Amino acid sequence: AEVDRLAGRAAQVGAVLIVLGSLHAEMTALLGDRDAPLFNRTTDTLELGHLDVASILEMLRIHADDDPARLLFLWNLFEGVPKFYRDAYEQGVLDADREALLGSLFFSSSSPLRNEADNWFLRELRGRYDMVLQYLASHPGCNNADIEAAMANVSGPGEARQVGGYLKILSERYRMIERRLPIFSPARARSGRYYIRDNFLRAWLSALQRPVSSVAFRPVAGLIDQANTRLMDVEGHALEDLAGQIYEERSRLGLGGFPLSERIRGYRDRADVEIDLVAINEDERRIRFGT
Repeated sequence: AEVDRLAGRAAQVGAVLIVLGSLHAEMTALLGDRDAPLFNRTTDTLELGHLDVASILEMLRIHADDDPARLLFLWNLFEGVPKFYRDAYEQGVLDADREALLGSLFFSSSSPLRNEADNWFLRELRGRYDMVLQYLASHPGCNNADIEAAMANVSGPGEARQVGGYLKILSERYRMIERRLPIFSPARARSGRYYIRDNFLRAWLSALQRPVSSVAFRPVAGLIDQANTRLMDVEGHALEDLAGQIYEERSRLGLGGFPLSERIRGYRDRADVEIDLVAINEDERRIRFGT
């Protein structure tokens, strides 16, 4: 009723900003479903992205150090989400070693991020969606056929036929995953590969979830060491993403001597030969490969 009252006086009101901080399902119930109270009343959407790498480095220089290994470790965990860096700062571990930070943020009874993934990402998902995410976390860069085969192995061929629908919902509705195409591929190419979009979710599913859930049954020091070792494996993929992110940020600011004409992408052929980073400057007809 309040929204309709303001809309009726739009010429006098000018603009109304309604800020919602909530889980996806609750926002959909309010805004997206056909019988929702505010269905079809949204006039604009403002999406807030993460902090850029330059901002993270500035924060680290003030409160810790900008050692590249620390940047990669933290970016692999938190990407550019301000809340996570604030949690680390408030726990006094932003400048701590890897084991101390993991222990403080994830493995004690008062750890602020111990239930974060379940509360923010996974509470709304059940069953097959969770299985798909688990597989993507441990097999980044898999294709549709890989996922179908994995689901068929677990639940039979009938379940494999539903994979396309699961991927569509996880990609378009929840935006938890993305399909990346090799450089120069047309948009409808069948060579796309799937990745989890969010670093924290990927790190949680591939490295942290199982050790954290075992805290009540095993020595904590060994679980922290296990999580740390698994995170090092995940950091290989995070390094590729971080390098591409830095290229794009520096190009946007006119730094670095390589202005981009499109976003950084990679390449993989049918024989699984991979190039991790492809940067294009179409104006100068230059291309740069990194691996």
